[in-house]
Amino acid sequence: MPAPEHEQPLPRIQIGAPAPMIDCGRYPAKRTVGDELTVGADIFRDGHDVLGAIVRYRAPGARAWREAPMRRVDAHVDGDRWEGSFVVDCGGRWSWTIEAWTDAFATWRDELRRKVAAGQSELSGELSEGAVLLERATQRAQRTPEHKLIARAAKTLADPAKPADARCEAALDMRLLEAVQRHPDRGDATTLERRLQVDVDRERARFGSWYELFPRSWGGLTGVADQVPELAELGFDVLYLPPVHPIGATNRKGASGALVAAAGDPGSPWAIGDESGGHTALHPQLGSFEDFDALVATANDHGIEIALDFAIQCSADHPWLTEHPEWFHRRPDGTLKYAENPPKTYQDIYNVNFDTDDWRALWEALLDVVRFWASRGVTIFRVDNPHTKPLAFWEWLIAKTREEHPDVLFLAEAFTRAAMMRQLAKVGFNQSYTYFTWKSSRHELTEYVTELASSGMQDYFRPNFFVNTPDILTDELQHGGPPKFASRLVLGATLSPTYGIYSGFESFERVAAQPGSEEYQSSEKYEIKQRSLDGPLLALISRINAIRRDNPALQQLDNIRFLDAENDALIAYAKRHAGNTIIVVVTLDPANAQEGIVVVPFELGLPPVFTVSDLLSGESFDWRMGRNFVRLDPYRVAHLLRVSP
Repeated sequence: MPAPEHEQPLPRIQIGAPAPMIDCGRYPAKRTVGDELTVGADIFRDGHDVLGAIVRYRAPGARAWREAPMRRVDAHVDGDRWEGSFVVDCGGRWSWTIEAWTDAFATWRDELRRKVAAGQSELSGELSEGAVLLERATQRAQRTPEHKLIARAAKTLADPAKPADARCEAALDMRLLEAVQRHPDRGDATTLERRLQVDVDRERARFGSWYELFPRSWGGLTGVADQVPELAELGFDVLYLPPVHPIGATNRKGASGALVAAAGDPGSPWAIGDESGGHTALHPQLGSFEDFDALVATANDHGIEIALDFAIQCSADHPWLTEHPEWFHRRPDGTLKYAENPPKTYQDIYNVNFDTDDWRALWEALLDVVRFWASRGVTIFRVDNPHTKPLAFWEWLIAKTREEHPDVLFLAEAFTRAAMMRQLAKVGFNQSYTYFTWKSSRHELTEYVTELASSGMQDYFRPNFFVNTPDILTDELQHGGPPKFASRLVLGATLSPTYGIYSGFESFERVAAQPGSEEYQSSEKYEIKQRSLDGPLLALISRINAIRRDNPALQQLDNIRFLDAENDALIAYAKRHAGNTIIVVVTLDPANAQEGIVVVPFELGLPPVFTVSDLLSGESFDWRMGRNFVRLDPYRVAHLLRVSP
């Protein structure tokens, strides 16, 4: 075998399985401002040498790198997993890497310690080696607080006149080891082959309470602005508006989606565009741009953000169909192809053709739409059906948008295959709709939320647990009655840091268009309703939103631990964060009382006996590690228990 061709020996230190790392570093992980990012890796080398390691990190726009120490986290089983952490204190894209080296002094010290413990007395050779290592450390520690301690120890080890016991005692002083390790010799340092990144968003990307409404059912934009103070009192952080643009007349859908609209039918807001404008125009019946700006200002004054629907589709009357006919699908006979999702058909909507030869202009036009509304104060875009558009387009558009508007967030409304939902999150979407809407049993909920919180998805996929939408009225809401609405509210708001409701939920709207359908009877998508904030569930909504804001444990996803309730009609889980512990128990049976034993495991780190306060009822109970009796019924669907400090 020929000799190696490398000019220098290859590194002997191995750094593997760094985390968080998404698709081998192709995409950044996600965090929010103020989070402590914990990074880890398997770090080892041949032999028995002691290693040292740090995580090096750099904030967005910074030139200098900072360092944080790493420690072995499984040393008790002689493992090689190391972890370190740092706080991401500003938004943007951070960079980080790991550097590891052989700690020659710690290696020598460990060998000396074992020889002393074994009773070996002739250690002059070993002490001479230590003296050399300390002399080198003395040079590295020049003009530092540790210099004097290291220099004194080096002198002691090099003095043959001193007793061997005294020299060994000086060498094994723990303060000396700590001092030398502050000034390590990194001569054989190895780093990760590529730097990794983490996108840091503002807090709203992780935590928030959403309310969705159709402005036309609330008296237009000024009528919506009048509701903002009450929405703020109810604890909502985000007000989400479906498309507010002009609606086409050609093939306009009628009431309940009828193919022929009657006189006065307003049409679907998702059939965007008429002769007055398209995606950058306002429906005249909703108000003026002055009204829109006033709504944004009022919302901001009350701590509420405006989220706007971004739907990449056009009515037959949208200006783009005449200005850019090449942007749309045409069949061989020249007819336009309207949108379909068989068996659903959308005769009033035409999708754009991302395969057009003029795709660059199309991309730029869509970016201009987002820029337009972001410049008017829209900070969140709920994107309609992003999974039917190219992933490369989304990666480009989101990156370009955030160059100019770094606080803008994107929510993916993609009820589709799991792989596509995950990939949309990877390419840049800050939040995602989920399958929660259809997860109803204890097993389904436990399995799904565990996947979201601890499978690796938690590093890039942020769920938004909408309990209903204008398109989705689930079977359990149709037939479960008010208790099921209350329990689903508690589940959505406590399982996920971000959740939302569509107006009508608070009034228990639950009549389907027909048996087996998830469409609402007399759907608001096709007609104007007379809405007001007076539903009987609002008191519970307000209380839960206040509880979420007051308890940091409910503002996190990856801290959830499911508890055994010994009854499949009950689901129980605990969340802990920053000294705050919440235990939630919810009934999944809307019709009957259910009893069970909730088992609190010792791994939660709670005292043997502790007091819990029910944040919904105000009652207090004595709980303990192990088995605790609970009883819930349709009039009391949940316990939200805060563990007393």
